[in-house]
Order: sequence, then structure tokens, then C-alpha cells
Amino acid sequence: MADFCDDASNLECLAREAALANAGLKKTNKPSRETCADCGDVIPAPRRAAIPGVELCITCQTQQEEQ
Repeated sequence: MADFCDDASNLECLAREAALANAGLKKTNKPSRETCADCGDVIPAPRRAAIPGVELCITCQTQQEEQ
């Protein structure tokens, strides 16, 4: 039987999926880069699959968002 923590977790998951869908991350036909556009490091396959059209590795994306 689910408790309120399970319900909250499920709602958070649904909200995250909706936010990602609304951000257009799943709507692009642009291919993901295999290497980072900034540093040239390899972008892991799971990241490329999760974020269609990804151009930056996690490190460079984080640095860009912090600026």
C-alpha cells in the first residue's frame, strides 16, 4: 500500500516529465553530438539518449548554467 511519500514521489516524477516535455527536449529532430562542442570530451550514450540534440558534456553544461 502506498503512503504519502510514495504519492509525493510519483507526483514529482510526473511533474518532471511534464516539464521536460514542455521544454521541448523530446521534440527536436536534431542529432546529439558525440563529443562536447566546448571541450571535445565524449558525451556518454545515456546522456545523448536522454537529451536529444545535446551538444555539451555534463561538466560544460553545468558551467554554462552557473554563468
